[in-house]
Amino acid sequence: MTVEIILLALVALFVGLRLFSVLGQRTGHEQEHRMPPQPVEARPTVAPVPQPVPDSLPDATQEDDGLVIPVASAGVRKIASADSTFDVNGFLVGAQAAYRMILEAFWKGDREDLRHLVSEEVFESFDAAIAAREEQEHVLDNRLVAIERTQIDKAEYQSPTARIRLRFDADIAAVTRDKDGTVVAGSMSDAVPTHDVWTFARNVRDSDPNWILVETDEGS
Repeated sequence: MTVEIILLALVALFVGLRLFSVLGQRTGHEQEHRMPPQPVEARPTVAPVPQPVPDSLPDATQEDDGLVIPVASAGVRKIASADSTFDVNGFLVGAQAAYRMILEAFWKGDREDLRHLVSEEVFESFDAAIAAREEQEHVLDNRLVAIERTQIDKAEYQSPTARIRLRFDADIAAVTRDKDGTVVAGSMSDAVPTHDVWTFARNVRDSDPNWILVETDEGS
């Protein structure tokens, strides 16, 4: 009897050791503890940059395609003589970009952007129009469809200030909405031909190469 008890105890000890050797080790099928997945930040969308300007423009003294009318050529040459960095091509590219930026800032009522692009006098005029619009609780939903033509029709230089007047012929889809989003004027389906005459100025002795809008008018 004693021998049987000892044999049973040895068997139990052997089985226990075997179970420990198996259960006390990883089998390779256990799931490892993982950190929860981190949220992926959304990538900012990049709006396409409009390219409304022709690839190349003529020299300031050439009016074959009407970008600089004959009476403005003398003034353009004076500006180029006073400012070695002045380039008709670069100026017209920048003017069209400024036209778009200023219009969009005005339509959105973005006063901060306007301050950097226009003179104080022009800003006051835009600000008054924005304030009147806000008082009526109207929102402009406008879109510049295309700039059909940009033409220099006047240029002058009176040291140290250069002034260039431009005519912009553009197509604009214009809609005015009330506070509830209801259309009260205009249509987004029909672009309206628009003719603006804007004057830009710059102190040619200033290190800042940017021109600012100093005068606006509506062309015929």
